[in-house]
Amino acid sequence: VADAPVGFYYSNKITVTGTDSSLGSTEYGRQLTSIEGQNMANLNWGTANAKTVTLSFYVKSSLTGTFYIQLFNSAADRSFVAPYTINSASTWERKTITIAGPTDGTWLTTNGAGVYVTWSLGAGSTYQTSTFNSWISAFDMAGSDQVNIFATNSATWQLTGVQMELGTEATPFEHRSFGDEL
Repeated sequence: VADAPVGFYYSNKITVTGTDSSLGSTEYGRQLTSIEGQNMANLNWGTANAKTVTLSFYVKSSLTGTFYIQLFNSAADRSFVAPYTINSASTWERKTITIAGPTDGTWLTTNGAGVYVTWSLGAGSTYQTSTFNSWISAFDMAGSDQVNIFATNSATWQLTGVQMELGTEATPFEHRSFGDEL
């Protein structure tokens, strides 16, 4: 949609058009993207030389509270779950999360998905954990306090300006032309 923070024009917007106030244990909703293995091979994930990255993004929701991001490998047997808080309803907020590179697990360095990055919008108990900001040998995506946007009819959640960078610092979003990317 044409709604975004200063410096951006569009965002991805999810709007709830029905309600599910009690997610079943195996139900979940999320925004997902993958990063090709060839684009992250230099991170050396799965080795003793694994590098740290910082994920930054802008988020806006009609609901406030605790939400979660999750990173996981293509085998879905290694996860990193981290909380972030939406403090003000319907206001763009920039979030940054630093992720220490995993020293174990299998991480594709081919044209397959090297890592998946997800933003949880509600997760049943099967996918909940109490271990945050470290890698775990499980496929978990949120904590038990995750806001369930599906419980509120017309609730919205928006995302833009996603950037994953090498190191522990989030820099301003780098706007690159299509030609530069090619």
